[in-house]
Amino acid sequence: MSLLEAGMMASFGLSWPIAAYKTYKCKCVHGKSLTFSYLILFGYICGILNKLLHNNDYVIWIYYANAAFLLIDMFLYYRYKNNPVPKTAELPIEINEEVEID
Repeated sequence: MSLLEAGMMASFGLSWPIAAYKTYKCKCVHGKSLTFSYLILFGYICGILNKLLHNNDYVIWIYYANAAFLLIDMFLYYRYKNNPVPKTAELPIEINEEVEID
């Protein structure tokens, strides 16, 4: 039983549903790194293979869930990659004093 591994995977895995939800809501992917996602996916595949070959326990299901949510986020990346970056509201900046620089 890998209780600590399960805790690490569950804690780390909470970020993927949140990331996928945010991508879905804003329909933009600016600031996302697809390379990073592929590296994480590779890590999950290695973890799954390790579980299948050497230590098959319930933690494998957390690997599957994390990989599934990551794949959903990656699918949304490809779906929304051509959407424009959302514009931010630019507020005028007023400078009220002069500062002398030595």
